[in-house]
Amino acid sequence: MITLYDCATAPSPRRARILLAEKGITHDTVQVDLRTGEQLSEAFRQVNPQCTVPALRTEEGLVLTDNAAITAYVEARYPQPALLGDTPEEKAEIASWNWRMEFEGLLAIAEALRNSTPAMANRALPGPVNYPQIPELAQRGQARVQQFFIDLNERLAGREFIAAGRFSVADITAVVAVDFARVVKVKPGEQHPHLQRWRAAMALRPSMSL
Repeated sequence: MITLYDCATAPSPRRARILLAEKGITHDTVQVDLRTGEQLSEAFRQVNPQCTVPALRTEEGLVLTDNAAITAYVEARYPQPALLGDTPEEKAEIASWNWRMEFEGLLAIAEALRNSTPAMANRALPGPVNYPQIPELAQRGQARVQQFFIDLNERLAGREFIAAGRFSVADITAVVAVDFARVVKVKPGEQHPHLQRWRAAMALRPSMSL
């Protein structure tokens, strides 16, 4: 049985939960409490020395410690439905847009949050090493998130999905980013009609309630 090391309140493991649900893969779940710093405990370091979630232990005992590896494994092991595309063109377009959803969306939100939240002092980056906050990066992150919403709204004009005309990991990453942006007080408004329409459509998928 596959085991997912999860945290119900964090965005990154949510991506893995949605992926597994879309693939219809049953799995065990181990909750890791990020609020109390359980990810930094010696016990969890034995699972994932990077001290991050998600981590996924495969049926073969391999431990995958990031969403890129988890997605690659799951897609190869359970190819249908194809969430990374079928044709070379689809695979390329989905990979490109998924990267943009990570870099322009999730990483911008993390930049704003981790460099401004008092509880994350000296935890400006995830992982085993402490890094100090840089207030200017919080300001830049906030501006990046605002621009992310503008660009994503434009991308979705006349489109049902973000990439390749089909539901893909790019939509999963984007949903998680859009929802997580609330932590830096950004959410879709009337100035983002295409984004709002797309998010409402995504809400109809059972996996998105996870």
